[in-house]
Parts: sequence; C-alpha cells; structure tokens
Amino acid sequence: MLEVVLKSFTTFFATVGPIEAAVVFTTLTPKMAVAERETIAVRATLIASAILLFFTLLGGPILNQLGVSIAALQTAGGVILLMIALDMIFARPGSSVKLTAPEGAEAHSREDVAVFPLATPLLAGPGAMSAGILLAANVNGQPLGLVLVTAALAAVMVLTLMFLITANQLNHILGLTAQRVLMRVFGILLAAIAVQAVFNGISASGLIPAAAKLS
Repeated sequence: MLEVVLKSFTTFFATVGPIEAAVVFTTLTPKMAVAERETIAVRATLIASAILLFFTLLGGPILNQLGVSIAALQTAGGVILLMIALDMIFARPGSSVKLTAPEGAEAHSREDVAVFPLATPLLAGPGAMSAGILLAANVNGQPLGLVLVTAALAAVMVLTLMFLITANQLNHILGLTAQRVLMRVFGILLAAIAVQAVFNGISASGLIPAAAKLS
C-alpha cells in the first residue's frame, strides 16, 4: 500500500503543480493585501479539491457507464500524463502555467481569480483530473486503495495551499532555477508512472497476446 501512496502523491504533485501555481499566483495578485490573497488561496484550493475529488471517486464509474474499459482508461490516462511529463522535463515555454494566451489575458482582467484561472484549469486541470481517474482505476475499486489515493490528494492540496499563501517568500527562496529543477525531477517520475500506465493498459486490453500472457 506504500506504493499506492507514493505513486498517488507523486502523480498529484506533478499534475496539480503547487510550485508553478504559486508562481502564477504572485503574478495574478501583485497588489492585493495579504488577507485577501489568503482568502483567494483558500477558496481556490477548496474548489480545486472538490473538483479533483469528484473525478477521482466518480470519474471511473461514469466512464464505465459510457462503455470505457479500465484498459482504455489506463492507456489514455498514461498518454495524457506522459505529454504533461514531457512538458515538465523540457520546461517548454508557457507549458507549466497551463494557461493559453487568451486565458492568461482574461485572468489578468478579472477581479476574482479564485475560480478562474486558479482553481481550474491551473490546479484542477485536465491532467490532474485524468490522474485522479487513473489512480482510482489502478486500485480496482478497493476501499482501502481509494482511501489512500484520496489521502494523497488531500496531502498535495494542503501543500498547495501552503505554497499559495507563502507564494512571494517561496519565489524569493527557490528562484527560477530551483523551480525548474524540481519541475524536471517530478516530470521524470511522472513520465515513468505514465509509461507504466500505458503498459498496464495495453497488457490488460489483451490486444497483444504476448503482453496479456506476461500480465
């Protein structure tokens, strides 16, 4: 079960991106008072947590009702996570903030950034949603497994809240270089998890007889 916790924590940390979110948060709230920034951080984290919890617990069953198999879910989720991991590893410009140019422009023009773009798509983006569904699918509906995945999500969101509240200090302490190094490290870990998910999905699908025999 320790493997489930570590894999879940690493995956959620990489896809939610607390450090990148803290960087963007400072650019969106440069003139706000400390109390106002803290209120926005709490609201955004709670909203994002609710979204990710919904997809983690109910995303799989909903897809199952639509006729999507666990094997297909594992493969698709692995591909999505691998694309995110490659962006993290190569630090592609603009990829870490998870916002398109129009979204960024709209974000700077809004007075309340807690829901958009902070809660979604910055924290609860497609990658994090896919990660929650995939991690829940990997434990095959076991209650203890779901509890551990949910606990890992909660731990990451608590860290995210702490990073958002201390965003200015965090940026000064770490600096851009340290942030990029951390992002690449978690990107490599996420890439390995993503590739394994693709392997598991192909093996479970039975499309390749040799892979099915090895599973």
